[in-house]
Amino acid sequence: MADGLPTDLREALDRAAHLPRLLIACDYDGTLAPIVSNPADARPLPASAAALEELAELPATTVSLISGRALAVLRALSGVSDRVHLVGSHGSEFDTGFVSPVDARAKALLEEIERTLDGIAAEYPGATVELKPASVALHVRNASPADGDAAMRRANEAAAQWDAQVTDGKAVKEFAVIHTDKGQAVDILRDQHDASAVVFLGDDVTDEKAFRRMRDGDIGVKVGPGDTAAAYRVDEPQDVAEALQYLVAARRRARS
Repeated sequence: MADGLPTDLREALDRAAHLPRLLIACDYDGTLAPIVSNPADARPLPASAAALEELAELPATTVSLISGRALAVLRALSGVSDRVHLVGSHGSEFDTGFVSPVDARAKALLEEIERTLDGIAAEYPGATVELKPASVALHVRNASPADGDAAMRRANEAAAQWDAQVTDGKAVKEFAVIHTDKGQAVDILRDQHDASAVVFLGDDVTDEKAFRRMRDGDIGVKVGPGDTAAAYRVDEPQDVAEALQYLVAARRRARS
């Protein structure tokens, strides 16, 4: 089953499986779920979802999804049980609440950002706007390259007037009124669960902030091509499923 995984990754997973307390965190789109043209259709590969649930059932093992998706959307699309902790909006939303409150000033800014991005998206076919509880995202995956670039330039110009955290992803730019990122989310989960090590898997540029938070003994796995701070790499979400299944078996052996 694990023959397709890089040897160094298998060896690292074997070492992590024997640690006292383990945190496994995964990005959603492009990692657990293959990228699709309609974001509402993104579903996790069954093998990956099953492996996460099996890991979450093991003693001293914490499992989390950390996504740019709004928390409610992540919960609905992923279909995972309550054993899997959910973190949405790039670390702004935890399943226990916001990392910091969205006050009246932040809500007013959120409304201003949404109005502006709606106006920009209306001028470029294929561009869409996604409102989240603490951020607004401009998506251009379904726009032509020229229209997508133009929409992004307009959004960047508008953002100069906002006190918002800007996060660039694959064909998406997000403007958040709460300043956080996936790296901070990993640190919070690590501390909450007293994890001896973290296994983090992700494919997007937003996951690099988590990869840069990896410590000795941690395992950062980049999914797909591109420059990365991760020490390990696999090609596609199917490889993620294989890695998670391998970790299930290794962790069970270590805990038996």
